[in-house]
Amino acid sequence: MEPSATPTGSPSASPSALPPHGDGAAGDRAVQASLEAAWPADLPPSDQRTLLTAGRALLRADATGIGRARWPGVFPSSGHAVAPAFAVARFRIQAAIARTDGSPSKAVVHLVWAGQDRGGAFTDLRITDLSFTRIIKKGTVTWTPQPRT
Repeated sequence: MEPSATPTGSPSASPSALPPHGDGAAGDRAVQASLEAAWPADLPPSDQRTLLTAGRALLRADATGIGRARWPGVFPSSGHAVAPAFAVARFRIQAAIARTDGSPSKAVVHLVWAGQDRGGAFTDLRITDLSFTRIIKKGTVTWTPQPRT
């Protein structure tokens, strides 16, 4: 299947390649394949693994509130308790890819996920893009998440 271009020029998968809403975990493989077809891999496998692990953890922290302390640059402490927007038990990442974002020192993790909010509404095929910057110190490479602007 050939990806189509969005108005911004970014590739996007054909809507027919995606499973219907509410398909559950059975459709996750199709969502992953669609992402991979739309954005061919352009990062070394080790960077992809690192970014995907970080991206999944960051999204989980954002949606459920669990693990936010690990990301103080993204979730500064306000001194107030934060009620999670999504239930931990009803949250899953359906698909994820990591790709460069305009330069070798920038990357974006594209995530498609599903969750049940505090009101009980369950939705899937939610899309989140998280940006990271590569930092090299004394020969050690780290990927640092960038706060949303």
